[in-house]
Amino acid sequence: MLRGQKILLRAITRDDLERLWQFNNDVDVELAGGGDPPMPQSLARLQAEYESDAAKGGRDGARFAIEADGICIGQCALFNFNETAGTCELGITIGDKAYWGRGYGRDAIQVLLDYAFRLRNIRRVYLSVNGNNPRAIQAYKSCGFLEEGHLRAHVWNNGQYVDLVMMGLLREEWLGAKE
Repeated sequence: MLRGQKILLRAITRDDLERLWQFNNDVDVELAGGGDPPMPQSLARLQAEYESDAAKGGRDGARFAIEADGICIGQCALFNFNETAGTCELGITIGDKAYWGRGYGRDAIQVLLDYAFRLRNIRRVYLSVNGNNPRAIQAYKSCGFLEEGHLRAHVWNNGQYVDLVMMGLLREEWLGAKE
């Protein structure tokens, strides 16, 4: 549906569920995404959640599978929309470790930001990231996000407390970077 240079953002399908289940149960992926303590998820539970959402009908919202080379490598979403303030939160997981550190996440973020600002008329996109994830922080910065604050020793992650870094990007900053 939405194309980047390396990726395609599209609806999540039943065929993606087994890969997403594998990513959700990979401790390294969970820790990188801030999911500590990691908790198991059964494939049946993920399938039931998918079926329940699909039974409601309508559209899928702003949640996307990230596809590269014809396979699902992760997922991303915009959520916590505040229509009055024109804000939303961004989340992303590249679950396939073969695609880590190669610009796929950055490309997906850029496509998702274009969707937020140009197609959804969002004014500000924000996110939080664990302070011990420099790869993600650098990817967000390269997409224009600025650090807006730290919640010190806020997150228990892999046996230690780490800062939660708050980052944000305004539409005018995004537009200025595109010129």
